Amino acid sequence: MPLSFVEHASPNFDVRARAIDMLVVHYTGMETAAESLHRLCDGSVENRVSAHYLIEEDGRIHRLVQEADRAWHAGVSYWAGERDINSRAIGIELQNPGLEFDYRPFPEAQMAAFLALARDIVARHGISPFRVLAHSDVAPTRKADPGELFDWEGCARSGVGFWPTMMPGSKPEAPLFLPLEAGGASVEAAQEALAYIGYECDAHGRFDAKTLMVISAFQRHWRPARVDGTLDMDTVARIQAVADAVEALERSRPGRK
Repeated sequence: MPLSFVEHASPNFDVRARAIDMLVVHYTGMETAAESLHRLCDGSVENRVSAHYLIEEDGRIHRLVQEADRAWHAGVSYWAGERDINSRAIGIELQNPGLEFDYRPFPEAQMAAFLALARDIVARHGISPFRVLAHSDVAPTRKADPGELFDWEGCARSGVGFWPTMMPGSKPEAPLFLPLEAGGASVEAAQEALAYIGYECDAHGRFDAKTLMVISAFQRHWRPARVDGTLDMDTVARIQAVADAVEALERSRPGRK
């Protein structure tokens, strides 16, 4: 069934300078879809934000910016060496009040619409599963959306994004290190793996405030059952599983060994 859109053009866009190879998922963080549409389509100088699509809780999809254009949704961000995420990404906003208001699960109709749209986008643009990302992944010190209630595992099963296959019986354990106090080779190894995945994470071996926020962002995406910023055994295993999968994909590319 072809996708259908409510055309609701935003004036907030400019020229896209790079090829599309990322999909970034957001929640609006506003209480109603009407408020969200107004903000995303408000052309005033002090409020120039947008996304390519907004999906309401009932599944209606608003097309705000054409994919060929650069929408303004990621802000100050980073992934795998790139800081101009907006030039490479398509941004999808999901209507949800977010953590500042009445954060709640994303309804079935909304998720069905998201999956239909996202599958179409990743297929048309050849987007890697490892480049279907949360806003919190590309801006971990600023953003938490779409948050731990977004079903990344279900999305991966439906062909959107990646979910690590864990060993049977894997579950959260007691923390290995105390945030902000511990450090050393194990912390540095985790930081290196997070940076390899794509996060902006310096491998200096200190468990500082930024490392805690990056780990929290990783957990929101790949361990949403407990987002606490601690480097426990389960989180370490998941970081390694995602890093190994990224490496396997890189090795599978033509000309790579």
